[in-house]
Amino acid sequence: MKLIEVPRVKSISKKDFRKYYLKPQKPVVIESLEEQWPAHSKWSLKYMKAVAGDKIVPLYDDRPVRHDDGFNEPHAQMRMAEYIDLLEKEPTKYRIFLWNILKEVPELQKDFTYPDFGIRLFKHVPMLFFGGRDSHTFMHYDIDLANIFHFHFQGEKECILFPQSERKYLYKVPHSLITHESIDFSNPDYAQWPALKMATGYKVRLRHGEVLFMPEGYWHHMKYITPGFSMSLRALARSPKNLARASYNILFMRHFDVLMRKLKGQQWIDWKNEKAIKRTDSVLA
Repeated sequence: MKLIEVPRVKSISKKDFRKYYLKPQKPVVIESLEEQWPAHSKWSLKYMKAVAGDKIVPLYDDRPVRHDDGFNEPHAQMRMAEYIDLLEKEPTKYRIFLWNILKEVPELQKDFTYPDFGIRLFKHVPMLFFGGRDSHTFMHYDIDLANIFHFHFQGEKECILFPQSERKYLYKVPHSLITHESIDFSNPDYAQWPALKMATGYKVRLRHGEVLFMPEGYWHHMKYITPGFSMSLRALARSPKNLARASYNILFMRHFDVLMRKLKGQQWIDWKNEKAIKRTDSVLA
């Protein structure tokens, strides 16, 4: 894969952000945006354990998708305090995914403000993501193709990004938001996945206090180098094409996929994975 480093700025004005990153839809890391937030100094695994330790949290790992899995159905549940103890004790594949802090711990709202990037941010869905050392997400894009601002707290996280234009090289699984689950994007086997050599994207390591802007519909793979967590703020896709695709994903695609799982069972999942390989390899041919 041809991966270049995501550009970095110490800080940036709203005018320059819109001109150089939002309008051309290019990723960027802003290194000091959240320093004025109380969250910058307060938020840590220890703090989250103190304020949310009794909450039951949904956990996900990297097991392959099966036909009987519900949409975003967690693989396990645990008290937040127990989960954070696990993160700090040993490597674990368990991650927290899309945890709405306003719903679960409203007082955390006092620790941050919604920055003005020149684009309207959704105010009701600030989502937290936690992971242990070496845990990772599948390469995927978000169902609503939103513009995403990913604020990282504690530790380090490795991110690999691709624009939607590269999907033809990524072994995208039909009727889904992911690539083939057998691909290790941190160390890809090009003999098995030769089309990946054609893909051009970005890479970055996020550290505490940094925010990554991911333009709408960008594919992303996240791997936790150390235990840590992040918060995402999002804004509606601006492109009419992406808005249409988001509507299709939400209103039709995911429901069609659930129906086919019920009708075809594991055969449907296996067919999709095979189709991902055949479609992508046909690009090379």
